[in-house]
Amino acid sequence: MKSFDHSTYLSPFTWRYGSQEMRTIWSEHNKRTLWRKMWVSLAKAQEKLGLVSKKELEDLVKHQQDINIEKAHEIEKDIRHDLMAEIKVYASQAKIGGGKIHLGATSMDIEDNTDALREKESLQIVEKKLKLLLIEFSKKIDEYKNFVCMGYTHLQPAEPTTLGYRFSFYAQDLLFDLKYLHFVKQMLQGKGMKGAVGTSASYVQLFNEKEALQLENDVMKELQLEAVDIANQTSPRKIELFISQLLTSIAQSVYKLAFDIRIMQSPGFSEWQEPFGTKQIGSSAMPFKKNPWKSEQLCSLARVVFNLSNISRENASHMLLERTLDDSANRRLYIPEMFLAIDEMLDSSTNIFKGLIIHKKQVEKNLHRFGAFSATESILMNAVKKGADRQEMHEILRGNSLLAWEEIQNGEENPMAKLLLQDKRITQFINESEIKQLLDPKNHTGLAAKKSSQLIKKIADEISN
Repeated sequence: MKSFDHSTYLSPFTWRYGSQEMRTIWSEHNKRTLWRKMWVSLAKAQEKLGLVSKKELEDLVKHQQDINIEKAHEIEKDIRHDLMAEIKVYASQAKIGGGKIHLGATSMDIEDNTDALREKESLQIVEKKLKLLLIEFSKKIDEYKNFVCMGYTHLQPAEPTTLGYRFSFYAQDLLFDLKYLHFVKQMLQGKGMKGAVGTSASYVQLFNEKEALQLENDVMKELQLEAVDIANQTSPRKIELFISQLLTSIAQSVYKLAFDIRIMQSPGFSEWQEPFGTKQIGSSAMPFKKNPWKSEQLCSLARVVFNLSNISRENASHMLLERTLDDSANRRLYIPEMFLAIDEMLDSSTNIFKGLIIHKKQVEKNLHRFGAFSATESILMNAVKKGADRQEMHEILRGNSLLAWEEIQNGEENPMAKLLLQDKRITQFINESEIKQLLDPKNHTGLAAKKSSQLIKKIADEISN
């Protein structure tokens, strides 16, 4: 058997990114194991119909696990067909039943059903890890649903929110992804046993129409995989488009989270920080650095997923007539690499979020520094309700805000509260005690806590389905 070490090119997904569980699914050994499972399932169905004898079937089952990739590769060098090379190896091992391997089938009957099985198993891993990430979000949302922080729009202070509500935004995206995953799982089907152009003509010739349908049903039941109604030489490549769009959606959700962690860890905010090990090195040149490298890595991997997903759209579009081979090479690359990238991203984002450091004092400092601005909207609305002109009051508040910003940018404390309390144009409509109440950011978070709790319940309901 061929072996590889670090003296030759290896994909980073071979050893650096992704779990061994996911790598095993997309391994060459597992692929060939599933090919043989497919041939045995076909032989079982044909044995029921009298085409394969009991001894032939037993012989195929006996040698089902005797994978010899090195020998198959030697044969492939001459015949230039990997699946036929595997058939020849299998047939040489199964002397009694080997002559019946692949009878009536075309390559894609075997390969596409195999890939559907691998995609099905991979989606189960993604679902499990997505749920784990959502569970961590639920814990953090519940913990911080009442913890008031400054909200930012355009990366500028806006109005108060709660940290739990901000976390809820990311969690809602991931909840959308989980629901989409459930849809994709329903849509995931194999080709079935339909022959060279999908008409099942070869199976009808071997048996008859009724028995050809029965054969496909028996094979797919054995594989625990549903077959599409219509196929050409391949299964519909649109199914892999659905899968790649799902993985892209998950990547986008994680990217948004990771990018925002990077922003909130930057000195201008300094409110959050991804976990940093005691022996971890932030920079080879600057010993003081605590770079958000895991969050940056997540964004980097997400870009890989975004771009790989384009291939699925092109494959679905370019399966000319009954098929072309344009998709063959790229499917060996992009499908496993998308799954491995998402696998790594879900593990890493769960670890990051679970250990996310919240600098509460800094959150409160930023809230104190900028929170007074949030009162302007409430003052505007209350003043207008009491008879003020909306446009005039807006201009008054804007003028005070600009003065306050100038002080802040000169390194001074935010004077907004003082400016509001001393402005008679405002106090003629709203008294001092009302203004002080409106200045408290904790009175300006609306339904944040309530909505956060509602989302926690929705997550729990979806995870339990």
